[in-house]
Amino acid sequence: MNDKFLDKSYGLESPEATRDHYDRWAASYDAEIAENGYATPGRIAAALWKYLPDPDAPVLDFGCGTGLCGLALRAAGYNVVDGLEPSPEMLAQARAKGAYRQLAQLDTADKTPVKPGSYRAIAGCGLLSKGAAPPATFDVIMRGLDRGGLFAFSFNDHALEDRAYTGKLNDWLDCSAARLLFKEYGDHLPGINLKSTVYVIEKA
Repeated sequence: MNDKFLDKSYGLESPEATRDHYDRWAASYDAEIAENGYATPGRIAAALWKYLPDPDAPVLDFGCGTGLCGLALRAAGYNVVDGLEPSPEMLAQARAKGAYRQLAQLDTADKTPVKPGSYRAIAGCGLLSKGAAPPATFDVIMRGLDRGGLFAFSFNDHALEDRAYTGKLNDWLDCSAARLLFKEYGDHLPGINLKSTVYVIEKA
């Protein structure tokens, strides 16, 4: 139970390796993340609420993990939160928290896992980064939003250093397919001195 997984999380090279890593980490994930002061879920939820202060707006937690972002979204004021997650063991942990209306296992090969317009907003907390979801996931999420839908997400320092991730964001912003509402750099995992930028963008 004393295994540490955080330092192994940023070099995973395939969806299979990622799913296996998070399955094995699920039972101790919350404790290890808490040790390091995980700040991003609360930051994302607060940023989203600033632009969508509607308790009944349906929100999807994409790559919900053990449900920490779901708890933060509920604490911010959202009553209708669903989760998608590829790791069945992580899903089991999320289900136990009782924060979600619905939870489902995400098929990472599915290019359209979200029916457009099903959600007013999608949250991606710690999702888009090396060792987690690849840059192409950004497009998958944006295709699941209708015009005016919001995407609240984070890029940690590893993702910010990788132009494949920041380039995806810029692809949407530069052609005016989305507009930037919020951007703030701050704490992510202070225990390992890792920071993140939280964004909220609106699909045009």
